[in-house]
Amino acid sequence: MSKADLFKEVMGNYPTGVTVVTMTDNEGVPLGLTVNSFASVSLDPMLLLWSIDKRVSTYDKFTNTDQFAIHVLASDQAEVCSLFASKGIDRFKNCEWEKSKNDLPIIAGSAGVFQCKTFKTIEAGDHMIIVGEVIDIESNKKEPLLYHKRKFDGIPASFYE
Repeated sequence: MSKADLFKEVMGNYPTGVTVVTMTDNEGVPLGLTVNSFASVSLDPMLLLWSIDKRVSTYDKFTNTDQFAIHVLASDQAEVCSLFASKGIDRFKNCEWEKSKNDLPIIAGSAGVFQCKTFKTIEAGDHMIIVGEVIDIESNKKEPLLYHKRKFDGIPASFYE
């Protein structure tokens, strides 16, 4: 097994939450993509990070935007996750959403949403790390969607036993 394949295998065995990052481009068109490379960075100031592959078609728009929203997907949003990971379709035509007071597309039903202004971008190999400063937070008190070994599901009830 190659080192790259071994890297993918080990990372695929690491369970993560799932997010969708959205923004509005200069023409007012909503854009979004599924992201599982998401983490908190700092409480003061409140900073979050996510990363985007340099080969993604919307890479230039996301790396040059002043603001974006990170949606922590709820356990019942596996279809939203797949929708925003798909290519060649109008993602926003196929889900419920509205614009926030910050002019960001907000997907309905998420477990939580962080609206952020871009704080810093950091080049890192074949990805760009985007750090955002939180300007607004919404919590819907829902269970999150988890990703593990290419499968999506909620937190098993046995986890809390």
